Amino acid sequence: MSDPVPQPPAITPSPRRCPGMRGRPRTTCIVGSPLSAAGGVAVTGIDLSQPITPTLREMILNAFLDYHVVVFPNQVLSREQQYRFIASLGKVEPHGGRNARAKRYAVAHVISNLDGNGRPVDRSSSPVSNYRWHTDKAYNAVPPMLTALYAVELPPQGGDTEFANTQMGYAALSEVTKQRIAGLRVVFRWAGSRHAPGIPPLSQTGPEARPPVDHPLVRTHPVTGKKALYLGNHASHILGMPPDEGTALLEELLEHTTKPQFVYAHHWRVGDLLIWDNRCLLHRAVANYEVSRYRRILHRNVVRGTVPF
Repeated sequence: MSDPVPQPPAITPSPRRCPGMRGRPRTTCIVGSPLSAAGGVAVTGIDLSQPITPTLREMILNAFLDYHVVVFPNQVLSREQQYRFIASLGKVEPHGGRNARAKRYAVAHVISNLDGNGRPVDRSSSPVSNYRWHTDKAYNAVPPMLTALYAVELPPQGGDTEFANTQMGYAALSEVTKQRIAGLRVVFRWAGSRHAPGIPPLSQTGPEARPPVDHPLVRTHPVTGKKALYLGNHASHILGMPPDEGTALLEELLEHTTKPQFVYAHHWRVGDLLIWDNRCLLHRAVANYEVSRYRRILHRNVVRGTVPF
């Protein structure tokens, strides 16, 4: 039997005066030690199956801005309870897949490694899988601001999710590079790199059929005003740049902003609920377990954001 995963440092929310931030007056916040240099904080003492107060909502959203990833351990949530909590933070978007009208998708989209018969299957080698660095739904004209994942069933060990802080990645770039990439726009589509081997033909329905969109390569956070790199597995090319040059630049920036010093790795426990900021993070699932042997099931919601600028 493997050793238990240690519990992360956790904090209980309590009101206090907080410094102001661009576009958002701060009256209360959650104060605690980050789970890593790249961010992340764990919050205990909240039962998310119950409605939250306006004060607690403000504290959670401020922690979301401060730490980018907020972890709520030891939750017991139905899909409906999860949906209610996330809907208190913003407008929840329906899942856009082929089964969007089914309850399992409308209330909480199921993320799993299971095939149609409920058996674990290894998709980690697919170039369009969640095992690649990405930010959720960047191929939308209005991408989500927040994603929530709730751990329902996990392998005995492994199955982590990693988060790369692209604000830190951008801040660490040289001034020459910052000037070079200022004003560039990235084209995103559901399967960004269609030329990669192993990608099936595009479907005529679902996100695959949507026309490509373009967003700034350097995105400004609408609340904090901080700049972050906006790229990942849905990025196709850079507008107005020769394809090879654009691909090389995107790969170079992706390699830079996913260096270990910019990454928080979350070691899941059943009952963990995570929320994270898609506007300044990339994330990926990690195939550090026997993917075709053990089940990994999580429930997801996303909250509508704003047009990137």
